[in-house]
Amino acid sequence: MKRLALLIGAALTLAACDGRPASQGEAAPVAVAFSHDLSLDASGYYLALDPVVVGDWRLHHLFVGQAQEFDAWEGGRRDAAFGPVMMEFEDQASPMVANELGEARAGRSRVLPTTYRVDDRTVRFEGVSRALGPVSFEGRLNADRLEAARRSLGDEGVVLAGTLKVGERTFDGVRFRWWAGD
Repeated sequence: MKRLALLIGAALTLAACDGRPASQGEAAPVAVAFSHDLSLDASGYYLALDPVVVGDWRLHHLFVGQAQEFDAWEGGRRDAAFGPVMMEFEDQASPMVANELGEARAGRSRVLPTTYRVDDRTVRFEGVSRALGPVSFEGRLNADRLEAARRSLGDEGVVLAGTLKVGERTFDGVRFRWWAGD
């Protein structure tokens, strides 16, 4: 029994140890997986201007939510089908179906975030798609063009551009225009 108590005590001691002497001070900073710092309203759909195709899957859009959606997600209230930043791909081999906006592909893969950082100039996103594997995007947001697009309810100009990685493939210079949605 004493041996068991000693083993448990040793295991707990080792688990608490971070490998450096206590005299070296502060604990290592904890990385924040989800954060936003927006002074502007960046919410809406960012529709891909250029075709990004991986197999039968084509990038359709990147979505950015409103402040309360970011706050809820970062506060731990997460939805299994919706995130404050997410990407959606369409299966080009799937049939067309009628929806509220006309027609769209039946096959879709929505990629929810495993991490994101969004501010007035940058959108960084990582997630995992069952169909495509790991997906990440790092892009530059043009606040002036975004505000112009919001005023005109959907300017055709580029408001977001960056690098998209899908599985092992990298797509540089991916461009998006803004759309408010329905």
